[in-house]
Amino acid sequence: MGTVGIILAGGRGERAKPITLESADYIRSKALIPFVGRRLIEWVVDACREQGIRRFYVVAQGLENRSQIMLLLGHGERYGVEVRYSRPSFDRYNVGSGAATLHNLEEWDLVEQALVLPVDSVFDFSLAELTETHRSTGAVVTVASVARTPQEVAGKYGAMRTDPRGLVSGFVEKPDLARIADLFPETRNDAEALIPTNAGMYLVDCARLRQAAREPELMRQAQQRLDWGGDLLPTLVGRGLPVATHRIARLGDLGNVEDYLITLKDVLAGDYPLMNQLMDKPNSQAGRYWIHETSLATRDEITGTTLADKIEDGSVVIGPGVRIGRHVAVGKDVHLEYTDVGDGVELRAGARLSRSSCGDAAVIGPYADISDTYVGPMVEIQSDREHPVRLEGFSALGDGVQLWPGSRLSGVSVYPRLRVPAIANLPSGTRLTSSDDILRWI
Repeated sequence: MGTVGIILAGGRGERAKPITLESADYIRSKALIPFVGRRLIEWVVDACREQGIRRFYVVAQGLENRSQIMLLLGHGERYGVEVRYSRPSFDRYNVGSGAATLHNLEEWDLVEQALVLPVDSVFDFSLAELTETHRSTGAVVTVASVARTPQEVAGKYGAMRTDPRGLVSGFVEKPDLARIADLFPETRNDAEALIPTNAGMYLVDCARLRQAAREPELMRQAQQRLDWGGDLLPTLVGRGLPVATHRIARLGDLGNVEDYLITLKDVLAGDYPLMNQLMDKPNSQAGRYWIHETSLATRDEITGTTLADKIEDGSVVIGPGVRIGRHVAVGKDVHLEYTDVGDGVELRAGARLSRSSCGDAAVIGPYADISDTYVGPMVEIQSDREHPVRLEGFSALGDGVQLWPGSRLSGVSVYPRLRVPAIANLPSGTRLTSSDDILRWI
């Protein structure tokens, strides 16, 4: 009996706003976040299908979330897989990732091995190796782990203590450095010592997990609030059930703007071998860039020359780590590196983008200087030589935002469809969610 995939896609994506907003009051499912030319859930399905998973169960939540995912995936025919969805009547039971999993295991009557994974991360892992650890340890659940230093773990990741057999003996949720030193004494004299952290992906023996979940106290918890990392796994370990850990190569979190952009840069740099296999062959292996043929042939309206012409004469510099979608118009003296450019984008003369994402049909004005920034679909950046726009510091512009010339933002998020006059010196972390917010800073 093969492995099935269970995709936990019901979260609201609060941390990732404005990426997860189509408008101020309409949420885009995390599963539908654009990433390197596709939607996140498409990468998840493809990565699992390439390792032999052909049947998927999607745990959705609410009308917006469920309908958006179903419109994209359907029942899996386009992807060569079978996809089934949680019932709307089960939404009331989805009180935490663990509870949602347990209730739907019963609903779907799953007894085989299942890979449970979120939709807001990309993974580099081997299902065969994960399965081997799962079988050799006799685990009910095997937790995919990523090794991190104490500085990386502190306050951000859940850590796991293991015994000599490789079974988990305890969990600690987002410990500080002092707590890490107590739990992992080897880190006191070695700041680079690695600690296993929960990657949020689990290989599950469905029959045994369902049996364990019928214990009255766990059933009670599943009716209230039960998350995988904070509740379900510690409960299983506390009851003496075998929970193993298996180290995977890499995890890229996409749950907030900063992590999204860092993971994007790493993927474009080739640091995820599994993603490399799923992506098209680059136009240039040396420069590692991907440019759709329609964009190479597109002429900009000022010089009338194609992108291919500009790359050849050196008036446009591409790479490393650049992907350009279809029908993109690129002006003279544009420089791009580690940047994802969607379909129908206009990059006007002198624009510079690095470590950034530029959504479909966005317009980047002349001499805009953009780094470490998410630019959503249909954004218009009205920059010019005398008043260039500068964006940096993990800023994010939601769908349809308009920026006037001279704006300078660092670490600022702008919600969809807002018109922002020339503005600067906003504190990092500022969120402009409405026109009233903008007026406060003018």
